Amino acid sequence: MVTERLPERDRPWVMRTYAGHSSAAASNALFRRNLAKGQTGLSVAFDLPTQTGYDPDAELARGEVGRVGVPVAHLGDMRTLFGGLDLGRANTSMTINATAMWLLALYVTCAREQGADLASLAGTTQNDIVKEYLSRGTHIFPPGPSLRLTTDTIAWTVANCPRWNPVNICSYHLQEAGATPVQEVAFALATAIAVLDAVRASGQVGGDRFADVVGRISFFVNASVRFVEETAKMRAFTVLWDRITLERYGVSDASARRFRYGVQVNSLGLTEAQPENNVQRIVLEMLGVTLSRSARARAVQLPAWNEALGLPRPWDQQWSLRMQQVLAFESDLLEYPDLFEGSVVMSGLVDGIVAGAAAELDHVLELGGVVAAVESGYLKSALVASLAARRARLEDGSDVVVGVNRFTETEPSPLTAAGIERIDSSVEREAVEAVVAWRAARGDVSAALDGLRAAANAHENLMPATLACVSAGVTTGEWAGVLREVFGEYRAPTGLGGAAGAPVGDLAAVRERVHRVAAELGTGRLRLLVGKPGLDGHSNGAEQIAVRARDAGFEVVYQGIRLTPAQIVAAAVEEDVDLVGLSVLSGSHLAAVTSVLSGLRAAGLGDLPVVVGGIIPPADARTLLAAGVARVFTPKDFAITDVVNELVTVISETRKA
Repeated sequence: MVTERLPERDRPWVMRTYAGHSSAAASNALFRRNLAKGQTGLSVAFDLPTQTGYDPDAELARGEVGRVGVPVAHLGDMRTLFGGLDLGRANTSMTINATAMWLLALYVTCAREQGADLASLAGTTQNDIVKEYLSRGTHIFPPGPSLRLTTDTIAWTVANCPRWNPVNICSYHLQEAGATPVQEVAFALATAIAVLDAVRASGQVGGDRFADVVGRISFFVNASVRFVEETAKMRAFTVLWDRITLERYGVSDASARRFRYGVQVNSLGLTEAQPENNVQRIVLEMLGVTLSRSARARAVQLPAWNEALGLPRPWDQQWSLRMQQVLAFESDLLEYPDLFEGSVVMSGLVDGIVAGAAAELDHVLELGGVVAAVESGYLKSALVASLAARRARLEDGSDVVVGVNRFTETEPSPLTAAGIERIDSSVEREAVEAVVAWRAARGDVSAALDGLRAAANAHENLMPATLACVSAGVTTGEWAGVLREVFGEYRAPTGLGGAAGAPVGDLAAVRERVHRVAAELGTGRLRLLVGKPGLDGHSNGAEQIAVRARDAGFEVVYQGIRLTPAQIVAAAVEEDVDLVGLSVLSGSHLAAVTSVLSGLRAAGLGDLPVVVGGIIPPADARTLLAAGVARVFTPKDFAITDVVNELVTVISETRKA
């Protein structure tokens, strides 16, 4: 049988690059350059203070401003960010969750100022708070109020911005946190069910409009280098989503039941060692979400080859955009029907993931749904355990990563000679000065904040009060601050208690050494404080170190993410620890670590050893070592048992000295 081509070539997916850093003006220039190169949609990265509801001059924002995204503190910043861009014609994805309603209100206000019809606005606010509790860590409020913010945003957009995707159920970070394909599908769908149930229960959307809500639910997924399995995962997603929306919600319109998703392929799977290998990894990962026509991504953004080293340059992002363009425009991929229809192999893979994910989803629902499963720690413990198993396969060689645990011989790479993008230290100072000037120049905002407070207490839809705050000149920190007063803050379970470790490497020998050194020092047990200073919520590495150190006989103190240096110092004093291990992946390591070192000296613990792990360039590592850090670990130090053994060495050397 001869396979027929499609009557006409498919339209390519929306092509994005994930961009934004340092300042709104610099990010606007980057957007313009990317659009001129053929990018067809914007994907905005916001910095951690913006994501977690702080202004640039907040204590926790120190060292974090403009590093992993653009700081947006008020309407003026948003005007600058999108200046000269027609929001009525743009397709904009905003990676923002806890403060999603606020950023959408800023965006909508800018569009109104441009004269755009709100019904024409197209794009996405990620707005999936559940995965923040499990993996990414930029949550602010408890689950109930967080789900209310999502619900209110959905209800408002369905009525006012019908082309906008008000929520992007995000399995991306679940995979990074350890999820297997079955877990990724199940946990993401459990979140989608929680969102849809909450919207239906709120009564804000009539039954005749509920299909519109379902039709605007989108997903954001990850794709690993196992692209055959990833293809099956995406096809399984489409099967289960169609079943859920038809059977649970009675949506008869097949187009509203379509599984709509965007993707960024696996950033944390990129390697610091032989980083040029990341190019082929990215291409293969892209295939997993584009090969299958019936489950093809609607939008794709690719990381840059050097993201394991630091912030990519515009040229690096251009390279990733060109990968998409070559596949879409040079290859014949878009000329054919689905390539996997009738494949026995693919059908078997899909059926296996569907069955496993359906069973896991049923279990989560039996526990009371995804919120209850978050609060009980079930989901987090499951992810920590899965990631521990994945790390074990890497360390024992069962999973091969070229250049890391096999084929490590290499020539010097000319690609790394030019370095990476660096954020100038003046960026934070200028942002602080700008937000102070904004507050001084605006009018009285107390009435707008009182209105927000009243709406929050009265269980009204919060979007109108939020829009009023935007127009009055309220800042990101002030908006979030009022809601913190009303809703409180939330510290999610760490998942360490229920996580089982894996006996990888010569763990028995390290355990014996831990006991021996503790006996020599007369401390009973060696005590390790694992700290996450600043706003960086990527806790996977810290949690894996904590689990392995615990299994090696350490007593581990881990209080979760988002700690000030003062809190880490206080914990070191109170817990009388032998070693402090700091994990920073946001690029704020110099400011965060030196603040902790200064605090320890002030507390009389200047001789307490400190080690640091993260994405740390060699020059910065030398700076930290010169400042008094005992060891610096980077992604190339993948053998966690060896890292734990080195922690014992640090304690032994320091105490004996």
